[in-house]
Amino acid sequence: MEHSVEKQFTKEMMNKILATYQLDSNFKKLGDFENYAFEVYQNGEAKILRVTHSSHRSQKELESELDWIQYLHGCGISIPAVFLSPNGKTVEAFEAEDSVFYACLFEKAPGNPVKVDDFNEKLFRIWGKVTGKMHRVTKNYQPGENIQPRSHWNGNDLLQLEYYYPKEDKEALAAALKVIEEVEKLPRTKDSYGLLHTDIHSGNFFYDGETIHIFDFDDACYHYFASDIAIPLYYSTNSKHFYGTKEERNEFARGFLKAFLEGYREENTLSQDCLETIPLFLKQRDIELYAVFSKKVPIEDRNERIQHWIDEIKERIEKNEAIVDLDLSANLI
Repeated sequence: MEHSVEKQFTKEMMNKILATYQLDSNFKKLGDFENYAFEVYQNGEAKILRVTHSSHRSQKELESELDWIQYLHGCGISIPAVFLSPNGKTVEAFEAEDSVFYACLFEKAPGNPVKVDDFNEKLFRIWGKVTGKMHRVTKNYQPGENIQPRSHWNGNDLLQLEYYYPKEDKEALAAALKVIEEVEKLPRTKDSYGLLHTDIHSGNFFYDGETIHIFDFDDACYHYFASDIAIPLYYSTNSKHFYGTKEERNEFARGFLKAFLEGYREENTLSQDCLETIPLFLKQRDIELYAVFSKKVPIEDRNERIQHWIDEIKERIEKNEAIVDLDLSANLI
């Protein structure tokens, strides 16, 4: 979290939020990268409180995210329910010095965090099945009354590449801009493009052995369905073989994608043309992550692991390569 935001998120602010939601005074901090996340308690029952600064999201953006979550929950997707505040609101606003913090309260997801040791075909198939179901039911989603639609992928602040990429990285910037141009040219149809989670990696769901329970819809936007397949593939491969060779990554990626798509096709159909765009979206993730690291992680705070990741990403961007090489011809996937 940016230092300017941390200064404004005082103990008094937290106490005010807890009081407004009629929560117990004890809590546990879970994260603070783009939002503050806490495990909180209401009469001893664990829930999840998310606090967002106005520099990150507006109240309208948060309300639209929660409207979609409520829709998906109503369609039987395994995601945490949204709890209204005692005032009947999905989002409560709290004024700070010169800005605002927004609070939302969620059900705590069942299951357990997923580790690399948990990776197997069964998990990948379930992962794909849930993703396919989300895509299928979302085709019929219409925002509720007075709900502002979520933004499209190209409205992402991180795509202001000229602003976030280091000035000396001219080669990476030029290559990245060409990839974004390619994505811009893709046709948008009801069966290829819609409202997505956009970040369904293993850190954004719990697993109980039979079902995955997805959370963190903060980055939800309108994007290509193939991107929602590329992101799990990207992060799973990166987690399994962070220091791995290209061959190791390719082998893992083939197995992951085969099982993932088996599950996905139980719920939704994506054309061969759409599936063949997956490498393009793997490149887009590199491009956005390079901007994230430039924005969020100062050079002096980068450990060896982070710097290795950044260096690999930069090299791939400059070479116009994806994290894996895959043959996506119809007879293989």
